[in-house]
Amino acid sequence: MTVTAVIGSQWGDEGKGKAVDFLAERMDYVARFNGGNNAGHTVINDFGTFKIHLVPSGIFAQNTTGLIGGGVVIDPQVLIDEIEMLNKAGVAVDGRLWVSPRSHLIMPYHKILDGLYEEAKGAGATGTTRRGIGPVFADKVSYNGIRWTDFTSDMFEQRLQVQLTLKNKIIVALGGEALKFEDVRDTYRGYYLKLKPYIRELFSLVQDGLKTEKNFLLEQAMGTFLDTDWGTYPFVTASTTIPAAASAGLGIPPKHITNVIGVTKAYTTRVGGGPLPTEIHDVESEVYKKFGEVAATTGRIRRVGWLDLEIVRTAVDLSGVTELCLTKLDVLSGLDEIQVCVGYQLNGKDIRYADVDAYGLDTVALVYKKFKGWQQDISKARSFDELPQEAKDYVSMIEEYAGAPVKWIGVGPERDATIRR
Repeated sequence: MTVTAVIGSQWGDEGKGKAVDFLAERMDYVARFNGGNNAGHTVINDFGTFKIHLVPSGIFAQNTTGLIGGGVVIDPQVLIDEIEMLNKAGVAVDGRLWVSPRSHLIMPYHKILDGLYEEAKGAGATGTTRRGIGPVFADKVSYNGIRWTDFTSDMFEQRLQVQLTLKNKIIVALGGEALKFEDVRDTYRGYYLKLKPYIRELFSLVQDGLKTEKNFLLEQAMGTFLDTDWGTYPFVTASTTIPAAASAGLGIPPKHITNVIGVTKAYTTRVGGGPLPTEIHDVESEVYKKFGEVAATTGRIRRVGWLDLEIVRTAVDLSGVTELCLTKLDVLSGLDEIQVCVGYQLNGKDIRYADVDAYGLDTVALVYKKFKGWQQDISKARSFDELPQEAKDYVSMIEEYAGAPVKWIGVGPERDATIRR
């Protein structure tokens, strides 16, 4: 039995979807344990190209069962759309996808409030996805949440009536339009009827799987430095993103997590507000154009920067990363010189990421090392020996500074564009 957690070692968008997709072939269960549809994983395989937000990316492995734990907040329409998309593509999910009844639901007022709060903050906005994630997690911890289990009795209508009484006052006060109880009730009852066949308690399923030596793959949403406690607060997400969250969000005891794979992009990107120490601001530069990407969830252009190994090293230490999966190494091809941040200094002294807060990151001096680039197209390489020496040196340098071995190297977006070491 193995329990492997796949985490992002940066600010998300590291390529976790691809990593989970090719690792899932050897797994019995693939599970989401945190976040919501604010995370988008892109998967390219024999079935096609998919942007997935709630269903575990490992669902394409036909012998694998997908689990969505109670730690995940769910927009029902998004989940329904994904199930229909997968079924249409020939990826049958009936009997292979289970959703915890403990999952909290993103309600219409959560999305409305998310947008109104951001607008009210003005220049102080944190750059949320406006998908209602923050407000639904706020309701969860303040005893105001609505869960799938509420639909098994008249509790849903009671709780909805209370919440609309509260939320409509705030919405109207911030300039929005009040929601109608009947409209929300009928819409969500319809969602429940469609998703009811997928909802089941996961505790016994997970525990039995652990006892019978099944293999689990745990799929993190977002990245390490969007974690509520360890990320660049307040520019973070609303849930815990480190592997320990699987204990609360899925029911996996910490002692059973045997491997932690840190997915690391060969450079750094970030969506929304918050510090990005190695950010490249020259939008006309060759490097900026090379690294530029569009976020799968929001469609926003990602901010880009050189690889920050202090960030990666912290993620390795924080989550007990046992091995790294390096992605998008092929994007660096064609650069004459590559810069890498290998440490931070403050007032002339070496410091760690944890020694400063999000605002303090803007004041640290970055210690860079420069490396010779390579011109070859490496997208067809399928073994480490096929890489140019400069690319090999880059990988070895990452291992040295991060303190974990690089076991997989992505050289393209497709599933098979992966070097296994």
